[in-house]
Amino acid sequence: MTDYDVVRVFCGPRGGYGNELGVVREGSVMPGRSERQLFAEKLGFSETVFVDDPERGVIDIYTPTLRLPFAGHPCVGAAWLLDVPELVTHAGLVGARQDGEFCWIEARAEWVPPRTLRQYATAAEVDDLAVPPKGEWVYAWAWEDEPAGRVRARAFPGRDDGIDEDEATGAAALLLTDRLGRALNITQGTGSQILTAPQPYGWTEIGGRVFLER
Repeated sequence: MTDYDVVRVFCGPRGGYGNELGVVREGSVMPGRSERQLFAEKLGFSETVFVDDPERGVIDIYTPTLRLPFAGHPCVGAAWLLDVPELVTHAGLVGARQDGEFCWIEARAEWVPPRTLRQYATAAEVDDLAVPPKGEWVYAWAWEDEPAGRVRARAFPGRDDGIDEDEATGAAALLLTDRLGRALNITQGTGSQILTAPQPYGWTEIGGRVFLER
């Protein structure tokens, strides 16, 4: 088995929850796209990152079934683990910074594949949702406290890869922030926390806590 790290990204205030991410720090041991895809499928995390240059922050991101040009929680997790000021993704250059207990990245909404952002009237409605049918990537959300920017959300990728619900999804949070044009404090899944903030010229920051699991 290839050596890899596991980090939890967008953890809650007490360090629990968060979305697991596999990180292969020595991407050179598995250079081919097909073998990376097979390894990501074998690990079974919602995303796995292969690091092709740790000093420059060059990364390659995979779900169990496809390669992604950009994804939020893999970038936050990789930036924290590598401790670099930027990441090089297939979508573009991602800024990164550490700020106390939070790791932040800066990215653009146009890098994110289409998702359905579906608003509900109350957080309780979001909590009660069943997993929708496959085929549509749905980000279900509702205001918990609109003046304070607090949001309740759940994410359903709609893929046939065993990931029925994504615990914490930075890219969808980026899209929601871009649409609403304001900073958000999002509670997603069973208790993960995602912070966002619009930046000038179409950029958005996404931040969260990261913990090394293994």
